[in-house]
Amino acid sequence: MKVRSMEAGSAYTKRLAKGCVQCREGAKLVLLVTGECESGCFYCPISDAKRGKDVVFANERRVTERGEVLAEARTIGAKGTGVTGGDPLTRPKRTCSQIRALKKEFGPGHHIHLYTSTIDRRAYLALQRCGLDELRIHPPIGLWGRMERSGLEEAVKGLTMKVGIEVPAIPGKEKELESLIRFADRAGFDFVNLNELEFSETNAAAMKRKGFEVKDDVSAAVKGSEELALGLLELDVKIPVHYCSSSFKDSVQLRRRIKRRARRTALPSDMVTDDGTLLKGVIETSEIDDAISTLNDEFNVPTALIHRDEEKRRLEVAPWILQRISKELPYDSFIVEEYPTADRLEVERERLPRLGRSLKARRA
Repeated sequence: MKVRSMEAGSAYTKRLAKGCVQCREGAKLVLLVTGECESGCFYCPISDAKRGKDVVFANERRVTERGEVLAEARTIGAKGTGVTGGDPLTRPKRTCSQIRALKKEFGPGHHIHLYTSTIDRRAYLALQRCGLDELRIHPPIGLWGRMERSGLEEAVKGLTMKVGIEVPAIPGKEKELESLIRFADRAGFDFVNLNELEFSETNAAAMKRKGFEVKDDVSAAVKGSEELALGLLELDVKIPVHYCSSSFKDSVQLRRRIKRRARRTALPSDMVTDDGTLLKGVIETSEIDDAISTLNDEFNVPTALIHRDEEKRRLEVAPWILQRISKELPYDSFIVEEYPTADRLEVERERLPRLGRSLKARRA
């Protein structure tokens, strides 16, 4: 079996599923339609803000209205959407409603794939009718070695959308994973995706109880997961098999999505870094109107390079300008690096030198 290498240690045979192709480009909206799920997988990495909660997130943005989902998709110029959870099929009406809305807004070419651990033919048919392009099934771990008795082959029979299996490569489950891949091959599935198992804040205790360890000091990935997955890619099967590393999700998929968003949302006063984060010059003062006047009148800073941030109650100035003039300003000034995501997570801030006198004293 010819194995093709990808970025960050990922690899695949034959071809990638279309959903994976778009994720690789950073071109997919990640839509969590609910954090609820009945599977209870010990390795579930979902965060506390979402796990077990009936909430909706579009990328990092908590949303309450369908229009906000569409707005986030437009913001990143999404070519498609990955629908996830929890398990989206715990909220089937909401899930289908979101799929229909995305297809209506962006057209039939907007590719949508969905993850579920539910085995239910009627639910699959409903997803297909509402426009789903690609179904990714995550069978419960207890079924991996006996899929013939799971009912999954009958549940997907005759579906016209692409159907694959996606599971983590769990060390110690070599035989079960091989059995799962061979089942998918015999049953005519379109692909199998193997994800590198990784630690998260919410699954760490359960993972440690089962004896798993991180593979090195700079990774959250589990020792032995990658070797297991790459070995399974060598199986003599017809079905395409894809291994997605933990670092690929962060260093490639997420990074490219963030860079895509940064290019489309950056203000004239922002600098976009190679990593896709934004560098902002920030003035923190309660006298924002006075600060704007000072920048305009005394330093001739163009209005286009000044932004009043009402949400964070601060004034943003082009960082290359603020670095030059901060010593002449009576305000606390910083260079701030933050993500261009809806939550605007701050990565780092550097305090700039400032004038040690008040503005009134300086003018006097």
